[in-house]
Order: sequence, then structure tokens, then C-alpha cells
Amino acid sequence: MGLWNSFKKKISGFSDDWDDLDDWNEWDAQAAEEDGDYGDGDESDALGPKGRDWERVIYSREHINIHDHKERHDYVVNCLEQIAEATRELENLEFEYNMVTAYLKDMEEIENLAPEDKVELERAAAKVSAIRREREKEDQKEPKYMPDAKFAQLMMLDSEVEEGIKKLSDAEDYQKKIKSDLKKLDNERSAFRYRRSELISEMEDCKGMGVVCTVAACVCILALLIMQFVFEMNTSAGYVLAAGGAALFYIFVFLKYREASSEFRKLSSETNRLILLQNKVKIRYVNNHNLLDYLCLKYKVSSSKELNKLWKQFNEEKERRAAIRKSQLELDLCENELTHILRRYQIGDTAIWLNQTDAILDHKEMVEIRHSLIVRRQSLRKRMDYNREVVAANAQNEIKDLVESYPKYSSEIMALVEEYDAREGAGAS
Repeated sequence: MGLWNSFKKKISGFSDDWDDLDDWNEWDAQAAEEDGDYGDGDESDALGPKGRDWERVIYSREHINIHDHKERHDYVVNCLEQIAEATRELENLEFEYNMVTAYLKDMEEIENLAPEDKVELERAAAKVSAIRREREKEDQKEPKYMPDAKFAQLMMLDSEVEEGIKKLSDAEDYQKKIKSDLKKLDNERSAFRYRRSELISEMEDCKGMGVVCTVAACVCILALLIMQFVFEMNTSAGYVLAAGGAALFYIFVFLKYREASSEFRKLSSETNRLILLQNKVKIRYVNNHNLLDYLCLKYKVSSSKELNKLWKQFNEEKERRAAIRKSQLELDLCENELTHILRRYQIGDTAIWLNQTDAILDHKEMVEIRHSLIVRRQSLRKRMDYNREVVAANAQNEIKDLVESYPKYSSEIMALVEEYDAREGAGAS
């Protein structure tokens, strides 16, 4: 009956451990007096509706026909499953129980150190605690950390960033100047277009005035001819005045037209020069704009101002990370020193104490942790007692009673026990 042997071995192992821990039992008793219960809640928590006790496992054959093969088989298997479940639970509880016990033993070792040894331990613990507190203060500050991706990108361009800031800033300034020149050239070209239209209108007006003058001169000559030949009047002076007036007017119109035409030719030449200059500035604008786009793409920014801000953040982040690495190195050295001291004094789990330096330095903290561990041990012991005494022991006694009460079924029951034990053993392996 392997289940019985395994269960008995488990019980005897717990009993031996408890017999060797008289001091801890006394501490458990003191904690129980202070807290009253084991910390699992009131006894009424285990009661179901109408005060029924849900913790007690009841074995009753009143409604079972033992002589029926199926009912007998199911009843025995149910008892065996309870024993197996209790054994598994005890194994899990034993692991936790041993951990808590080992922690308490380590606390006792530390508490019983000689004064000079304790001073050395506290000095090492104080170093670890001081570094941890300093790091906690830094972590509590408002985070201004740079993302790893951006930090890695700037780290690759570390030697080029300052030059890139200057290039980007110069390109932005040059872009502003080019835009200003283009605006001036656009305004000048608009003025040229407006003046050109004025000159064209002026030349058209001159042509119109020439036509009018010609018509007027013809009319005057016709009038003078009529006066001379029809009315026999002396019109010599009229011819002279008409010819002189027409000549003067033609001269005025001609000069005006020539002046406008000359200015128009000059304006056309200036317009061509302006277009060539504008094209040259546009080429510079496009090239500089492409340079800006490339620099922004290279540094993944939108302006030199943003790149300069990122560069400052990068330098701050670099200093912060260097400080963290230095702090981590110091912490590792101090933790190694503390671990070495703890191992020298036969402390089992040194890793726990690296995060419990306050307990080493403060006796009150040590007492609080010890009290918490004692309460946990009491809770674990209560659960182990329940699985050992209430669940498994009752199920084992029930099977034994069945074998004794019904001898004719004893071989069948024992065969079930061996079969179940073999199946559980195979599952565990």
C-alpha cells in the first residue's frame, strides 16, 4: 500500500521537523497569543449556510450499498483520491513551510551574531541600502527619459550631430534669405508688367493722336481749299498755320512715341534679365530645400531647433545612463560584499537579504518580518494538519475499516489500492 507508506513518510518527516524546532514553536505560541487566530479568519468563515461545518469531511455508508460492486468501487476510489490529493497538497505545503523555516533560521543566525561581526554585516547592508534609496529618489523624479530607439539613433550619429545642427541652421537661414529674394523679384517683375502695360497704352495713344492729327490737318486743308476757290479768299496764311501746327503736333507725338518705345525696349531687356535672375534664385531655393529635407530625414527632425533640443536631451540621457551604470556597478560590488559576509555566517538564502537590508539595520523591522513569517508558518501548519489529520487520515481509516468490516471484499479493496497507487506512481514519474 504505497499511498499509506508515502503518506506515513510525509507525516514522519513533518513530525521530525517540528520536534527540532522547539524555539520556533515557542515563537509561534507567542504570536498566537498576540493574534488569537492563525490569520485565516474567524472559525465562522469555514461554516456554510446555517452554520454547517464545511471543513469537516464526513464518511457515511448509510446510503451506500457496500455489496454492490460499482458503489463499493466508487467509494473506495473516492477515499484513495482524497488521500492522493492530501499527499500532493502536503508536498506543496512542505516546500513553502521549509522556505519560511529556513528564513526564520537565517534571522536567528543574524540575531545571534557577535557584536563585531554584526557591525561588519550592518556596514555592508548600509552601503546597499544607501545606494538603493538614492536610486529610488532618482526614479521618483519626473521622468524625462529619451526612448531607446532615439537614443540609439543619435548615438550612431554622435560625431556628426553638432555639425548637422550648424548645417541645418545655416540652411534654414539661407532658405529665409532666398524666400525674401524671390518675393522681391516677384514684386519687381509685377511692377515691370504693370509699367509695360502702361507703355503699350501710351504708344497706342500716340498712334491714335497721329491719326487724329492727320484727319484734322486734312479737314483744315479741305476747308482752306473751299475758302480759296469757292469764296476766292486769300488762305496762304491758313496753309502755313495748318502745316506748322500739324508739323509741331507730329513732332510731339513722334518724340512721345519714341520715348515710350525706347523705355519699352529697355523694360523688355530688364524683364529678361529679371527672369534669368529669378530662375537662378529658384534653382538655389530648390537645392537648399532638398538639402533641408535630407538633413531632417537624416536626423529625423523637422527643424534645427528640434535637433538642438534632442542633442541636449541626448547628452543629459547619456550622463544619466552613465550614472546608472556606475550606480549599478557600485550596487553589485556592495551586494557581492554583503553576500560574501552572509555566506561566511552560514546564511542559507542570501538573495532574500539583499532586498531586506532594512531588517538587518533596524531591529524593529526584523521583528515585524519575523512576526509575519511566524503567522505564515502557523497558517501553513494549520493547512498541513487539516490535510494530514482530517482528509488523509480519515480516508485511510475508512478504507482500513472497510477491509476489517467486510473481509470477503478485502482482496478486491487492496487490489484497488495497489492499482491506484501504481497509477499515481506512474503519473508522478
